[in-house]
Amino acid sequence: MPKRSPIALNPQEHREDAPPAWTEVQDGVAESCSLALLLVDGHQPPAIAISNNNSICEAFQTSPDHATLCDPYCGVAHSRAIKAGETVEYECHAGLHCFAKPVEIGGGKRKLAVIGGRAFVKSLDYHTLMERFRSGDLQSLATSEEVFSNILFAEQQRLNELAERVDKAARRFVSAGSNGAVVKEEIQIEKKPQPDLEQELQRLRNELEYRSRYADSLQHFLERISGPDPAQTYESIVANSKELFESERASLLLLNEESNELILKSASGFATDPALVGPIRLGEGVSGEAMNTGKPIVVRDLRSSGRRPAPPERSYKTDSFISYPITIGGRKVGVLNVTDKTGGRRFDEIDLSLLEIIGPQMAVALERAEWQERATEFQLMSITDSLTGMPNRRYLEERLAEELNRSKRYDFPMSFLMIDIDDFKAYNDKNGHQAGDLAIQITGHCLKAALRSADVASRYGGEEFCILLPQTAMPEAATIAERIRQRVNGTHYPHGKTQPLGRVTISVGVSTFSQMVNTSETIIAAADRALYQAKSLGKDRVEFYVDDGGIHQPGK
Repeated sequence: MPKRSPIALNPQEHREDAPPAWTEVQDGVAESCSLALLLVDGHQPPAIAISNNNSICEAFQTSPDHATLCDPYCGVAHSRAIKAGETVEYECHAGLHCFAKPVEIGGGKRKLAVIGGRAFVKSLDYHTLMERFRSGDLQSLATSEEVFSNILFAEQQRLNELAERVDKAARRFVSAGSNGAVVKEEIQIEKKPQPDLEQELQRLRNELEYRSRYADSLQHFLERISGPDPAQTYESIVANSKELFESERASLLLLNEESNELILKSASGFATDPALVGPIRLGEGVSGEAMNTGKPIVVRDLRSSGRRPAPPERSYKTDSFISYPITIGGRKVGVLNVTDKTGGRRFDEIDLSLLEIIGPQMAVALERAEWQERATEFQLMSITDSLTGMPNRRYLEERLAEELNRSKRYDFPMSFLMIDIDDFKAYNDKNGHQAGDLAIQITGHCLKAALRSADVASRYGGEEFCILLPQTAMPEAATIAERIRQRVNGTHYPHGKTQPLGRVTISVGVSTFSQMVNTSETIIAAADRALYQAKSLGKDRVEFYVDDGGIHQPGK
């Protein structure tokens, strides 16, 4: 049995209250079927005895914040089974399949029932629950690997068989006069080797448990693959994809929209020189097919797929691969290929589901890399502020126009921040221009440190800064703006104590793309108006512009 959490909402079981020797029988049946069994005499938890519990169920029922989710299911399973007088099947909120079955093993004096199963029958149910752990309402529960230490899977037939074996064990237990040792021995003799399907489910369980451990790293995948220059971004995408999918080879090809060809940008593990790989036209080869159709290609076994074998000189170790098209808002960006899974294993739907998660993040990183390349083409120095090293107003206006077009075309959200150092003239007059320049530099560092890799911070002029937040709606923009304000507020400036507020502070005005605010001029003007309001209300604060022309504070 898995180790139990030391902190529980209620005691999880009271084995001393079980009919003598029954716990041995129950443990034996649970072990033989690789499923969970619980003996209950009322609301659960607590149970009388628990055998081979699903670690996800244990995590729910030992958590004060989440135990109530189980109440309408396992919580009332005993009363439903006793009332029905027969086996009752149900599926809980987590997608686990269970049954509750009355058993007469207490000499007729106690109304007892057995809850059995607690297993995933459909992979979709598992994926749905994992998404809740990763980014939904269960994030706080997925803080320990113990949550995933004993996840149970079974087909419906195995659950039916478990219910029959519980019934048979209960009858033998009564006829044997509560001689648990005899009944357990008979159960062990009956234990059958797992069929092929059960072995496949076991393999699937192990694979899913392994993948679940990547939940935290997936949340930061964009930061991991974004580099300071395009070449590093391409290499990082390939390297991190190889690690994530346990593949020995990976390649990244980007679409040249002018020539309508895929160009190899980075590859790792190739037997041939990547420099010799020429452009691939849409529709040609596996990568060209994936890009042309916009649909991923998952091949478990090339030999049985009807596809042409790879050229011998490529020396692939396995016949399984994935070719995944990367798109953003309907725009085709490129293709990621992963091949040669370590250990000779095959790629499957689990790997594809991970690609669906990181696909949009790769698209954002590649789009950013495209802008970096474009910036280089247009002479990077001409669009960089010499004092702070940040993009200047010219670059910001180019990016703003591009992002607005993208927001209009694909209905993406977008926000814009206008930032001003409070009482900067007084700071400059008291301490000199060199101190003023240093204050501007420090503020620029604060802004860059508080932003995401896809955001664009620029010096707009003087003591003013602007930040472009692509694909960011108002609530998230409010969080970012407040984070920036607090960072500046808590940063040491050489002459900060001489300021009216006793420290250097900033005011922030925020505008968001909408039907009324939909041009570069209007979005800048809206943020500037909100900034003016922040100044008039006492400075060191964030204010928002809304469509009706009003100004409101975050959260109001």
